[in-house]
Amino acid sequence: MMNHPPYDFTIQSLGECATDSPLNVSFFTSDRKRVLFDHFLHDHDDLRKEQDTAPLSVELAGPRDKIFFEPIQAKAAIVTCGGLCPGINDVIRAIVMELYHRYEVRNIIGIRYGFRGLIPRFGYELMELHPDTVENIHGVGGSLLSSSRGRQDIVEMVNALKRMNIDILFCIGGDGTMRAAEALTDETTRRRLNISVIGIPKTIDNDLTLIQKTFGYDTAISEAVNAIRCAHVEAKGAPMGIGLVKIMGRQSGQIAAGSALAQNDVNFVLVPEVPFDLEGEKGFLAALEKRLRHRHHAVILVAEGAGQEHIEPGKNAVDTDASGNPRLKDIGFFLKTRIEEHFSRLNIEVNLKYIDPSYMIRSVTANASDSIYCSALGQYAVHAGMAGKTGMLVGLMQDEYVHLPLKMVSSKARLDPQGTIWMRVLESTGQPPILKN
Repeated sequence: MMNHPPYDFTIQSLGECATDSPLNVSFFTSDRKRVLFDHFLHDHDDLRKEQDTAPLSVELAGPRDKIFFEPIQAKAAIVTCGGLCPGINDVIRAIVMELYHRYEVRNIIGIRYGFRGLIPRFGYELMELHPDTVENIHGVGGSLLSSSRGRQDIVEMVNALKRMNIDILFCIGGDGTMRAAEALTDETTRRRLNISVIGIPKTIDNDLTLIQKTFGYDTAISEAVNAIRCAHVEAKGAPMGIGLVKIMGRQSGQIAAGSALAQNDVNFVLVPEVPFDLEGEKGFLAALEKRLRHRHHAVILVAEGAGQEHIEPGKNAVDTDASGNPRLKDIGFFLKTRIEEHFSRLNIEVNLKYIDPSYMIRSVTANASDSIYCSALGQYAVHAGMAGKTGMLVGLMQDEYVHLPLKMVSSKARLDPQGTIWMRVLESTGQPPILKN
């Protein structure tokens, strides 16, 4: 991997753009047009310390009047990696439609089953993509191309891209996919190959640094609200009823917080960023007991990464999946068991219903808001690729679509326990600020 200076927002280019764009638009975007984000530094002290006298800025996304690739000769490929997320098919569709109808690129292929599709020994066939192939896929969840997790050999993947004469590779995926895309960029640059690598960030948890919003998040909130509504009905429909809902959020409570604010029936929100005790007079179980004695029902929303320290106390080693993500224990089932044990000891009958809609949420189609966002991401990704940009991703930042170097974005954005969103969650639920002794 290359060594990069910190906070370098320079976008790498394959070379001079000498071909007139075939787009018939009222205006084009210049590489000189930047988006200042000085006020963004108020929330990122590390960026502020690194700032020179000139304010930080990023390159604005959009169509360029001169492009790098000859459309009639260009060949593009699309790959989707990692877990499923609402909106993947919308992005695929937008890329294909933009390439085919706007840039008149006729050679577009889909890489099947993630980066595995670039490794010959797996033997996955390529998929030819054109408007007829993708016309209706936005009405179906999942990924037309399917997906996979796990690292693959970078040299083998670049060899495959070179062998297939790929000019632009669009990578739709999360943190691990973006790291792989950066490694692909480094390898193609080292070998002086004119292959553009463009990322479209996908993480349903909405936890990417610098990115204002990731696609699928709005849909996840909408679907989680349905689960919360059901849990509330179940809780009120039985004496001492408890509705326990577990949703996504390995290391971030963004979905849990957003869902609780969208549906004000939640009484407790447990997230990875806010540790809590189970036992003791200020612990979660005592707070839940107080709630039930007073109101006779309760709704609990827990992110999958919350409270992991309670499941196997003292365990230091963390197992990881094929993508390097922490392999979590089931906090939902754990809480269900501990809650039932707690009230059994008190000789109090409770009626607990446990709901885990995670995979249902991941596999649904995008809602209208996400669909609009996905379409824009796909279109801006094509503009960047055709202009010979590489080693970058497109994203929304301060309500502007921008180009960001792959190395600058990672899944490190967390819910701030001292921030306004968490404060609003506490106000909405009425739960104690800190469930710790």
